[in-house]
Amino acid sequence: MPEHRYDVCGVGNALVDALVEIDDDRLLADLGLVRGNMHLVDDARWQEVFARVRAHPVEIHPGGSCANTVAGVALLGGRATFCGLVGDDPLGRQYAERMEEIMGGHHLRVDGQRPTGKCLALISRSDAQRTMLTDLGVAPSLAPEQVFADVIGASRYLHVEGYLFTGSPIRESALRALEAARSAGTRVSFDLSDPWVVAAHRDQLVDVLRGYADVAFLNEEEARAMTGLDADGAIARVAEWVDVAVVKLGSRGSLVMSGGEVVRVPVHRVVARDTTGAGDAYAAGFLYGLSRGWDLPRCGDVASRLAAATVAQIGAVVRDRAMLADLGLVA
Repeated sequence: MPEHRYDVCGVGNALVDALVEIDDDRLLADLGLVRGNMHLVDDARWQEVFARVRAHPVEIHPGGSCANTVAGVALLGGRATFCGLVGDDPLGRQYAERMEEIMGGHHLRVDGQRPTGKCLALISRSDAQRTMLTDLGVAPSLAPEQVFADVIGASRYLHVEGYLFTGSPIRESALRALEAARSAGTRVSFDLSDPWVVAAHRDQLVDVLRGYADVAFLNEEEARAMTGLDADGAIARVAEWVDVAVVKLGSRGSLVMSGGEVVRVPVHRVVARDTTGAGDAYAAGFLYGLSRGWDLPRCGDVASRLAAATVAQIGAVVRDRAMLADLGLVA
């Protein structure tokens, strides 16, 4: 097997996460927000709502689905890096500094003309439900020439997110990354991201699954939107297109299928504080295992444990190594 500099590299939207716990839903109603939904907004609206909640404790972390996953790989001890676009502003510098701390480096690009993308998550203290406002900012403007083809070729896996296929030029950048992976023999992991992404861009996502992906991650709603089938039928259909298909079932665990074999992975139960990034963490644990040649049950178990550690805290990337140790993920 050739020597690889990275276990997993990722290309995705670089978004700063601002996390705020709220005691009840009156604030959401006052702000005109639909509980549990993700609201796409511009910078002005984001700043307006952020100003309203700044009296609450706010946690700032680097985020974005793909970035969460590659950061999770690094925190488990894997070698990982990330390519995304941030602004030349305080949030962008915070993002880069934190990714440097987590991964020991990064391949972020910087744009001095537009603000860093950001996601404000309002987390209900009663049940960990999240209501999000997302300003993509400069993130979707990552250009094809900014994609790190040499790093992709030096990685075991390239991980990409479905969100990349919702606009240009980052759609073309994703395709450039996928072509670089195929040319180099780098395996491709694809997370479908969100049911609305699947509903709006299904045909293109099927093309990616069939033409490039080796590993696919879907939740139950995404699987139904992609195939029109229940979880068991959907995973069998997706497994016709990729080597390893994963359907996450929330509190019911997950299904993994490869080569006709189906593995049912149980959930590791914890007291939920914030569901943000649970699916991203699952993908991180699974890819960490695959990059080490582990079998599917072991990959699924580590994925489930890391997802559990994520929902037991505030934020999408586990920061408490004692929590990882309690779940048997690190020494």
